[in-house]
Amino acid sequence: MEFLKTHSTKIAIAILIFFFGLNLVVSNQEATTMDERAHIPSGYSYVRYGDMRLNPEHPPLLKDLSGIPLLFLNLDFPLQSEEWQNGVNAQWVMGQKFISCLVPEEACNDADLVTFWSRVPIVLVAVLLGIFLFVWTREIAGKVAALFALTLYAFDPNIIAHSHFVTTDIGIAAFLFFSFYYFTRFLKDPSRRNIIISGIWLALANLAKFSAVLLFPIFGLFVILYALSVTKPSNETLSTFLFKLKQVWIYGYKYALSVALCFILIWIFYYPHTMNMPGIKLVEVAEQMFPDKQLGPFAKDVIKATYDNSFLKPFSAYLLGVFMVFGRVAGGNTYYFLGQVSNQASPWYFPIVFILKETLLFLFLLVSTTLYSLYRIAKHFREEKVSSLSQLGTVLANSLKRKTVQYVGIFFVLFYSFVSITGNLNIGFRHLFPILPFLYMFIAKVVFDIIKRQEDQITQRISYTVLAIFTFFIVMTPFLSYPHYVSYFNGAFGGHTNGYKYVTDSNYDWGQDLKRLKNFVDTHNRCAAGQAISGDDCSLTVGLPPIDKIRIDYFGGATPEYYFGDKMITWHAPTPKEPGWYAISIGFMQENLSNHVGYKEDSYDWLAKYQPVTRTGDTLFVYYVPDFTENK
Repeated sequence: MEFLKTHSTKIAIAILIFFFGLNLVVSNQEATTMDERAHIPSGYSYVRYGDMRLNPEHPPLLKDLSGIPLLFLNLDFPLQSEEWQNGVNAQWVMGQKFISCLVPEEACNDADLVTFWSRVPIVLVAVLLGIFLFVWTREIAGKVAALFALTLYAFDPNIIAHSHFVTTDIGIAAFLFFSFYYFTRFLKDPSRRNIIISGIWLALANLAKFSAVLLFPIFGLFVILYALSVTKPSNETLSTFLFKLKQVWIYGYKYALSVALCFILIWIFYYPHTMNMPGIKLVEVAEQMFPDKQLGPFAKDVIKATYDNSFLKPFSAYLLGVFMVFGRVAGGNTYYFLGQVSNQASPWYFPIVFILKETLLFLFLLVSTTLYSLYRIAKHFREEKVSSLSQLGTVLANSLKRKTVQYVGIFFVLFYSFVSITGNLNIGFRHLFPILPFLYMFIAKVVFDIIKRQEDQITQRISYTVLAIFTFFIVMTPFLSYPHYVSYFNGAFGGHTNGYKYVTDSNYDWGQDLKRLKNFVDTHNRCAAGQAISGDDCSLTVGLPPIDKIRIDYFGGATPEYYFGDKMITWHAPTPKEPGWYAISIGFMQENLSNHVGYKEDSYDWLAKYQPVTRTGDTLFVYYVPDFTENK
């Protein structure tokens, strides 16, 4: 234990170096995922041209970071394309043209090179989150607990899966965590310095993802509660009521200054992103996105009133994104979950997905530490002999001052979980990422509190031994699941090979395996031609013809034509008209095999009579259909 304390920083650095390297390795193996197809061209256009007509539904910070390395690659961007000139938020087509060399006269880039380098800054953000997690846990629980929290984070397959994707998921988890860190410092010392720093990080969180607007009411609530918890000094002449009111005013106006700074910084950040963008693009997006119902008229009126003013246009772009998020949440999404396809949100979606996707050890630790914490809280109230609301208020106030981090963190986890469960947008486990750093810190804090309370040295040693065994299995998890991190499901539910039976989309199939399909096609063709090289596995396809054409039904952000050229035939669901090779994303298969009425005519029921030749990665099922006339 002393060794860990002495060398905690060095061990933390080693863990983060491993985490960084593993993400780069896996990133190089995986194709562009669905959302990256929109985010990557958007980020490049922001930093290169100062124009954010693409993907306004997300703030620019994370996309900017992903776009910076691309400035050094001498890339082509389809500025003359119809989609850029006259399209309305044509982010998906622009992504296809920018990332892949499909229309050489408009843009011709190396898709793998563009995708890889755009991901590097996101990996660095994930590393920075690990640093903050280590530092903050060390402050409240000690060095060894900090190492344990960092281990939970860096070896979580779900974190590894999304720490290299150009999306907002790991980024918002990071910047929300940073904001909370500096907000708790502001509560304890609302000095000018902490007002400024808190405002800066609050702005950065809101520039990472619009869900950060939840911070304003959460922080506001705790500003009031903390102000009310301030103890009246003995020499104070004001009554208790007036003293509390004074504290609320002092904390309130200082928090208001921090919020004001936040919006000033948002405007400053948005300004260079809109200075070269025709304001009419904002109106066009608003007209397309918002029908004349619900919030539509208000949203369009706001955008139309502000788009043509150089001072107000940054706020117009910001508000358009906020309106689009509200519209997106209200509209819901179509998703496969437990054998059904629906566009109506289920309150069981996030709890069940959480249980399916997280490691069994993490779930055990979370349940155990939560139950223990509830026991300690109940015991504390019994010892304090709370018998009235005033006594309860005093106990809570004292506790809030002593355990500010714990109160703020737990409230955020509960509040964010409630919003996610009751919302109408069931996209994936990745949307719960903002709560995970707090859970890692919570588990580490409680586990080491339990051990420290053991008065018997033998019991302590046994506890540390058990914890060491747990840590070993936590560390081993990414090695045992490599490289199937996006499709990771814990062993109780069939692991990564069977997770698709429960839920798909970004929980399992996000398009990450297209490059693996390309590798399979190349390997098989070499085997069929008798030209196999070292490392080729020819056993799966013995006796099958070469792949001259392959019909691909692909869900993802990469472009199959880029990798397969004239070998590729675009395909979707209907009964095949001729024999040959087929590669089908499991997400489409699950949707089409479900009892969702809208997919009945385009069903994959015909696949029931065939066995897949192989699976590339976990998500692309490869079939060879023989002479189909025999099976009519």
